[in-house]
Amino acid sequence: MRVSDLTDSRAATNALLATGRDSHWKPRAVARFLCQATHRSARQAARHPRALAELIALHGLLLPLTQTRADRRWVAASWTLAALHLGLLERRDHLAPADALTLIRGNLPATAIGASRFSGVLAIASDVADGRLARRQATTSPFGDYADTFADAAFWTWLTLRHEPSRTVRAAAIAAWAAPVLAVTALAVSRGQMPERPRPELLRPAAAMQGIVALRHLLRR
Repeated sequence: MRVSDLTDSRAATNALLATGRDSHWKPRAVARFLCQATHRSARQAARHPRALAELIALHGLLLPLTQTRADRRWVAASWTLAALHLGLLERRDHLAPADALTLIRGNLPATAIGASRFSGVLAIASDVADGRLARRQATTSPFGDYADTFADAAFWTWLTLRHEPSRTVRAAAIAAWAAPVLAVTALAVSRGQMPERPRPELLRPAAAMQGIVALRHLLRR
C-alpha cells in the first residue's frame, strides 16, 4: 500500500519513518522521505481547506503584534509547521478553540506580550485553558496534542534563554523542554515509529519548571 493511500496520520507517519529506517537513512532515503512527507502534507492541507484558512487568519492577526523581522519569521515558521501537519487533525475539518490557544501561546515570543513580566503567567493560564477546553468540547486530536508539546518547548525555552540570568535554571529549562523534543525525534528516527507523548502531564519535570520560571520572571526587576 502506498503511503499516500493511508488515511490515518500516525500510520502514514510510521510508514514514512519505517521506510527511512529500513534504508538506514542514506542520503537518497532522506530525500525520498522529505519528498513523500511534503507531498502528503500538501494533500492533507488541500483536504482541510477550512483549517488552512483558519491558520492563515490566526497568524495574520499575530503579524501586527510583531516588531522585528525575526518576530515575523517566527510567526511564518509557526504557520508553516502547522500547515504541514494538518493531517494530524484527521477527520476534523477545522481548528478547535484549544488549538488556537495553543498556537497563540507558541507565538508569544514574537509579540510584545512575550517580553512582559506577565508572559509566563499568561502562558500557564493558556495551557490550563486549552486543556480544559479540549476535554470539555471533546476536541482532542494528534494535532492539538503535538502542537501543545512544541508550543510549550518553544515558549519556555525562549523565555528562559532570553530572560533568565541563572545558568542553573537555563540548563534545567533545556533539560525540561528542549531535550525531550530532541529525544522523541531521535527515538522516532531510530525506531521508525512515532512514540507516544509522556503522560500524565502533571508528572513531567517541565510542569514544575513552568511555575519556577514564570514566578522568577514575574518578580524580576
